[in-house]
Amino acid sequence: MLLNDLKVVLKVAEFRSITAAANSLDMQMATASAAIKRVEKAVGVELFIRTTRQLRLSPAGERYLPQCEQALQLLDAAQSNVQEDLDVLGGEIRIALSSDLGRNVITPWIDDFLNDHPEVALRSNISDSNIDFYRDSVDMALRYGSPTDASMYGFKICNVPRLLCGSPNYIKRHGTPSHPDELKDYNGLFYQLGDIVQNEWRFKKDEDSFKVKLKGNRASNDGDLVRRWCISGQGLAIKSCLDMADDLLSGRAVNVMTDYQPTPTELWLVCPSRQSITPTVRLLRDYFRKETRLLLEQLIEQKILSSNVLNQ
Repeated sequence: MLLNDLKVVLKVAEFRSITAAANSLDMQMATASAAIKRVEKAVGVELFIRTTRQLRLSPAGERYLPQCEQALQLLDAAQSNVQEDLDVLGGEIRIALSSDLGRNVITPWIDDFLNDHPEVALRSNISDSNIDFYRDSVDMALRYGSPTDASMYGFKICNVPRLLCGSPNYIKRHGTPSHPDELKDYNGLFYQLGDIVQNEWRFKKDEDSFKVKLKGNRASNDGDLVRRWCISGQGLAIKSCLDMADDLLSGRAVNVMTDYQPTPTELWLVCPSRQSITPTVRLLRDYFRKETRLLLEQLIEQKILSSNVLNQ
């Protein structure tokens, strides 16, 4: 049974006239009559007693329609509540974050955000695995790379250069490579996505591209562990400049072979649908954009990044 048909029936009961109800709803009388027949067929009883002079509710209609009217009022109230929720700052943030970025960069930012907005709560899902919005019960995901699913709705937060990084101690012991081909003599620290170990690294210098396959004794599906290996002097790693920002600014890690740039990426805030974009999501989006820009500006000021990274 269609709700619109039921609304027609209630309007007919109100006016005690199909013609008056149809005029009120700006529809043809035949359309209103058809709606009545569909509802009566669905419930299995006649709701109206019709004569040549008048139309009145049947005993079944007198019992049935008042409850239907209450049900429609509840549905209208529920819809109004949903619309109001979409316009109110608050509720729970259910966000998926990658391991390194989530633990070491984003979580402190969200702590400050929650302190400024005590009406908001947090549920954080930290993992480097691909997120299924329905299986994992999250409302948004902050991830590297633009959305690949056309049904998703996303906001670009910033450009993210990747950097070849090592600890000062490792560079002191093994020297500084000057060309991608020399990386074959260094220990690679690899990120593993599923069963694929990312041990083939790509670089670009001006218009030239380079590809090199490294050897290494460590690989992990946890980006934070790869970062920890890097700053502890276990080898070289290609990492997001955001993941490594604090280590680079403090000197625990250095950007190596700066003339050759690894393939860059982007940071995106992704939602499962346009309807899931609430005022809280939009405020958080703007907050992430502001904080990432401030962090990138620090890296630019220290000559770790070029200023063109800020060109969205």
